[in-house]
Amino acid sequence: MSSGPPGATTGRVVVVGSVNVDLVARVSRLPLPGETVGGGTFARYHGGKGANQAVAAARFGASVSFVGAVGDDEMGVAARQALEAEGIELSGLHVHTDTTTGVALITVDADGENQIAVAPGANARLDAAAVRQSLDGRLRGPGVLLMNLEIGDEALLAAAKLARAAGLVIVLNPAPARAIPDSLLEMDPLLVLNEGEVMRLAPAEDVESSAYAVAGRTGAPVVVTLGRAGALLVDGGRSQRIPGHQVDVVDTTGAGDTACGVLAAELAAGRLVEEALRAAMAAAALSVMVHGARVGMPSRSEVESFVSGRG
Repeated sequence: MSSGPPGATTGRVVVVGSVNVDLVARVSRLPLPGETVGGGTFARYHGGKGANQAVAAARFGASVSFVGAVGDDEMGVAARQALEAEGIELSGLHVHTDTTTGVALITVDADGENQIAVAPGANARLDAAAVRQSLDGRLRGPGVLLMNLEIGDEALLAAAKLARAAGLVIVLNPAPARAIPDSLLEMDPLLVLNEGEVMRLAPAEDVESSAYAVAGRTGAPVVVTLGRAGALLVDGGRSQRIPGHQVDVVDTTGAGDTACGVLAAELAAGRLVEEALRAAMAAAALSVMVHGARVGMPSRSEVESFVSGRG
């Protein structure tokens, strides 16, 4: 798949989120609690949901700025270099000398399913003051603010307030799943979440009922990703299923980040939510065919070729 900065940009995306290094063990099956599964292989990749989403948006043609935090260590230096190579603007990337860069420990089985444990490191230092320092007076619409829950609530709310005042669309990927402050939901964010996350946020008999309940709280579209089955979109009092693409799955790590980044890029380019979501589902399908969270993230032209080849 593509790497490096894209050609012509199509819209502005500001990502406020996490930077991690992914340490990946590939094994025949995922271990049970307390169990050791041997015979695996190891690889190291650049990661973090925020950084991954920024890369996905940049490869799809958006002009991307990133706000986050890393440690003053080799991993932090490498993370910055990797983001710079994608053409991402990094004046908002803070470096902390007294902590490490975030790390994700990932186990992937033969079917491409994964388990992930995260040590946040410098990501936990990204607070409201750092976000305001990076963004205050520098945001301007139109565009999209993209965030996830690998950073703290104060940082998220500070970014959302600035983005709303500047006229940006707010897209929130509430992962990893945890409670979302009402004050953040009141910012009318477009939520992108999976089945488990939407059911946790608004327990109901089924996913669609949960999505409607969440949309009622935010007053904005809600996207529920459904893996191979595609996605559910609840928008303006109606629901719609966006089909997925059947592909040979190698590694699902980063598929959700790919979808979020491409969705944000397409919304920033002025696409309707449904159109943006169709592109996001195609990009996510391409991403799972390659090992690593970022390696398989496609360009716009690769997604267009993939879709036209299946038409």
